[in-house]
Order: sequence, then C-alpha cells, then structure tokens
Amino acid sequence: MLANFHTHTVWCDGKNTPEEMAEAAIAKGFGRLGFSSHLAFPESMEGYLSPDWALDYVRDVRRVAEKYAGRIEIFCGGEADYIPGATTPEKSRYGFMGFDYLIGAVHFVTADDGARVPVDDTPEKLVRGIAEHFGGDARSFVERYFEQQIFMVEHFDFDVLAHPDLVRKFNAKHPYFDEAAEWYEALEARLARSLAASGKATEVNTGAIARGWLDDAYPSAGFRATLRKYGVKCILSSDAHAASGIDCAFDRFGGQENFLIFPLDKRPRNMI
Repeated sequence: MLANFHTHTVWCDGKNTPEEMAEAAIAKGFGRLGFSSHLAFPESMEGYLSPDWALDYVRDVRRVAEKYAGRIEIFCGGEADYIPGATTPEKSRYGFMGFDYLIGAVHFVTADDGARVPVDDTPEKLVRGIAEHFGGDARSFVERYFEQQIFMVEHFDFDVLAHPDLVRKFNAKHPYFDEAAEWYEALEARLARSLAASGKATEVNTGAIARGWLDDAYPSAGFRATLRKYGVKCILSSDAHAASGIDCAFDRFGGQENFLIFPLDKRPRNMI
C-alpha cells in the first residue's frame, strides 16, 4: 500500500490545499495520506500553523477525509518542533486537536546565547548562524543538533522522528562538515540507540530530493544501516510541500526497506 504521512499544505508552508493533495495522492494510487502541518505552539512562526487556526486546520482535514472516504484513508497529524525553552513535540500539548499521530522535529539549533540557528532554511543563513553563534565551529553545531534530537526522543511523547540527519541538506552542494568522520558516525549511532530504546520510529524522507538539494533520502544510506542494526522502524515519507512531490522517489526507496504502514498498523511491511 502506498502511504505518506508527512504532508504539508497551505495551512503552513505548503503550496496546495489538503483537497488538492488528496486528489494527487488518489491519482497516484495512494491508499493512505496523513497531513502534518508545522507546529510550534504556543509560538506563531512564519511557515507554521498559527495557534489561532489550530481547530480550523483539523476541521479542514477531517472534511477532506469525509469527502474522499472509500477512495483513500486520510489522517490528521502534525510535525511539532522541539525548541528548548519554547516548544516541545509533546502529545499533551496538542491533545486538544485530536491528532491521529505526531511527528517530532528539530529545525532550529539553539546556541548557548539563546539564538536559534535554522538548519534547513538557506545555506547562507546556516553559514552565518554557525559563524555568529557557534564561533564558526561546524562540528559544535552538528553535535548540538543531534543532542537536541536525542533529548527530544528520550523526553517527549510523539510517534515519529522527522528527517534525523537534516543537517545534511546543504552539505552536498555547500560542504561544511565531513559525513564520514568518526565523531559524526558516533552521533548517528547515539541517536539510533535512543530511538531503539524509546520505541519511536523515524523516516526515510525524500524531501531533499524533491527540492533539489540531495540525491538521497534522510537518513543517508550509512545511517539507515545503523538504524537497521539497532532495530529502529521507519516509515517512508515524501515530506511533500506540493502535490507534484507527494510520491517523490517512492519507486526508488519503497522496495529497499521494511516500512511501517503508519499509524494504524505497527507491523512492518514493504510499501511497494
């Protein structure tokens, strides 16, 4: 069964409505589709679902689910950020929205001075943030990114960790750290162990391919092998921000892993 549970719409930073995304998914033969607007409650951030629109978003997704019932199963969820001292991907925080599932994510690395350095906005903002708030030390920045994810996995209640090596997004075209370094591989292993102990899943996320930054998924092939070593389960996600990318590279990655059909079936099976 084709399924995607990491889907963005005009309710946050996506280009299409839930209805348009559902129609695209049906046309491509999907059996399940989950929506996951960016969340950082109680904050209201550009490109994120506003707290003022929380229940409107849920009502819209549930309306689309009813409209296409019998043709595709539609689920309502969110991609909730962890920003230390500001917001957490905790189900109790979003319980009033009645989500079917919750994805946890780190998009900003919090420096010692309190600055939030964006991981995946633009290469220029990333380089400037590392220079201004991490003393130009890319390793320190990457280590802090993984530390935030590990803390999030170990302390908060959510279902799936989003794009666990998002720090790679710009690294192919704008290299700033060595992905083959022993210290980096040790960080991957630490996160894999934390995920395994927590029982949480993570993604094989094809979003960077759709946006032209990488020719590989998050996590990398090496990191995927480490996750398998520790028994971490994955879902296949396109992280689609437009209808055209809803099945990005699914033909390429779908047969390579033993994926969960999330969220209702915890038994792993091949997506394609």
